[in-house]
Amino acid sequence: MAVRAIRGATQVDADEREQVLEATRELVQTVIDRNGLVSEDLISILFTATPDLVSEFPALAARELGLGDVPLMCATEIAVPHALPRVLRLMAHVATDRPRAEVQHVYLRGAVALRKDIAQ
Repeated sequence: MAVRAIRGATQVDADEREQVLEATRELVQTVIDRNGLVSEDLISILFTATPDLVSEFPALAARELGLGDVPLMCATEIAVPHALPRVLRLMAHVATDRPRAEVQHVYLRGAVALRKDIAQ
C-alpha cells in the first residue's frame, strides 16, 4: 500500500461560517467518494484558506463528517495579489493501492479555474 497525496479546492461566495462548512464538507466527501476511500485510509488532511476567509476553521467540517480521529490542520494561504479569492484547499495524505495516475484530485465550484486540466 502506498501513501498518496490528493489535492482539492473549492470556492465560496462569501466569508460566512455556513458557506465555509458546507463547501468544505462537499469537498472532503467528494475526495473520499471519487477515490473510493474510507476513513481508515486517511492519514491526515491539511486545509488552507485564502486570507479573506476567517469565519470558521475548515477542519470542523471534516469532524462533522465523522473524521474526528484523522489528524487535521488549518493554515492560511499566502496573500498573492492576483489569487482567486475565497478559496478553500486541502491536501489529504491517504493510504491506497491506487497508482498515482489514478488518484482523483477534486476542484469544485469556482476553484475549477485553478486546475482546468484535471477538474471534472
